[in-house]
Amino acid sequence: MGNICIIGPRASGKTTYLAALSYLPELQISRGKKNIFKVTPLGEEGKQLAESAENILVNGEMFEPTGYVLQVAKTVDDLPFYSFKIEGKPQFFQKSREIYLNVRDYPGEIFQAIIEPNMDKPIFQECIDEALAKDVDGCLILFTGLEKGADKFYRSVMGRFLELMDVHERTNNLRLAISISKCERGEIWPGRIDPETDLFGVHLPRTRALLRDKLNPKNLKFYATSAFGVLGRNNPRPNRQMVSENKEGSILREEENWRPYNLIEPLYWLSQG
Repeated sequence: MGNICIIGPRASGKTTYLAALSYLPELQISRGKKNIFKVTPLGEEGKQLAESAENILVNGEMFEPTGYVLQVAKTVDDLPFYSFKIEGKPQFFQKSREIYLNVRDYPGEIFQAIIEPNMDKPIFQECIDEALAKDVDGCLILFTGLEKGADKFYRSVMGRFLELMDVHERTNNLRLAISISKCERGEIWPGRIDPETDLFGVHLPRTRALLRDKLNPKNLKFYATSAFGVLGRNNPRPNRQMVSENKEGSILREEENWRPYNLIEPLYWLSQG
């Protein structure tokens, strides 16, 4: 059993990422062929997410923002919690195996709260304590912005997060998968193959340097992920479009060409190393 936490700023695509993960079985069915892995949502919330995934990805019917959930949640146990079983064939996992993943969908406000001097809601501290608990194998941390000033912000957040890891005695035994989300964007897509060098090294060099300096290399890995992917090998336009001018969020541009990118890899590495 692998407990994984996923954190990131608001609008970094955490819920969409999980929806895409739960929708992968439908991708296999719709294309009439077996994939090299199989994802099975478990538990009531996981199954509800899978049932809602098509509406999220195709119709743009979003869940309540996790920020809103945070307003009504009394404890961390009131936040969404999803479980998945992922079965892989030898060519993907090196040898046939299955892994179980438990994931809490933390709101983006938690990301900001990491660097706030005073966390005014006890639930913020509960989320941090749970994310850094002894039974958590690793954290998938989603970065989305690469604009000017992003490196300074992410370095500040990760500097404080590393301090919290030390307080919880997790510095040497917690894996961190740091990923650029929404990598279907044209300015990011070419750098997805070697994200540590071509994305983090170019756009977030100070953040990368901090992480590499403070963490054991075996516990740190850089990724690029996309819940939407691009339209095709010869058509690298993002396979997503805005829901509407008056509604936030994105949907698939062409459902039949849906090719999510790198959803499984960071989760598998966090769970298995």
